[in-house]
Amino acid sequence: MASDPTSDRAERLQAPRVNDPANHTQPLASPAPRHRFGLKLIKGVLLLAAAIGLLKLLGTDISAQLEHWITVFRGDPGNKYFHALLVKIANLDPRTLKAVSAGSFFYSALLLTEGIGLWFEKCWAEYLTVIATASFIPLEIYELAKRTTEVKLLVLAINLTILLYLIRTLRLERKSKH
Repeated sequence: MASDPTSDRAERLQAPRVNDPANHTQPLASPAPRHRFGLKLIKGVLLLAAAIGLLKLLGTDISAQLEHWITVFRGDPGNKYFHALLVKIANLDPRTLKAVSAGSFFYSALLLTEGIGLWFEKCWAEYLTVIATASFIPLEIYELAKRTTEVKLLVLAINLTILLYLIRTLRLERKSKH
């Protein structure tokens, strides 16, 4: 059964428009998600898995384990990049491995806390995101001081841009609430 096109048109014309200022019962715009918390949660879970994986590598031949996984994923262990990675990993001592794992646990906890806070639209999570983003700037400047490269300059510029965007967005949100 086909619908009458003229009655459809009439219904659409009579239906209240969302952006119509004369319509006081409808919001001016449809609510959109304020935050993209999912990426933080996914990164936090993946980093947590990596931290646990690093702890499981203690007391094993790390190079052999890595070579095994390269082969499982159909990589070429003889590739110059994989070879360089294997050489670096072969020189890792258990103390360094524990430190990297601890750092991964910490950063994972930070990302999961941010993600859950943003999910529940908590104000503190927005500030935590700004602080966490800003905390990497001194590390990037330190790396630039050791050796300046175009890539490091680009990463610093991108992170500064993101930080300024977050601060600006946070200020505008706070201003609009008052």
